[in-house]
Amino acid sequence: MSNESECVMKHMQLLGKQVKDKVTGFKGTVSSLCFDLYGCIQAAVTPKVSKENKPDDGQWYDVQRLVVQGKPVMPVPDFNKNYPIDKGPAPKPTRAMHWRSRHP
Repeated sequence: MSNESECVMKHMQLLGKQVKDKVTGFKGTVSSLCFDLYGCIQAAVTPKVSKENKPDDGQWYDVQRLVVQGKPVMPVPDFNKNYPIDKGPAPKPTRAMHWRSRHP
């Protein structure tokens, strides 16, 4: 495996992990990753739902600013197995699926 592949796989393991930004203290779950043209690797951090049951906006952070905290909220998907290139996007989760994932 090349160094680039190892780097990508290492960062993919952040998906689903609970993190805290070292600078702002913002906490949430890594829900997406971005590898940009200029070499930056950023993670979208999605906070928990507010006390009023309203989703708060997530933020993008450089991965080097993030500290992993706690256990992953779900396993990292196997993108090679579950998402073949010729199949298109995954189905959108239903409200019931979302609720079940938070109340096992």
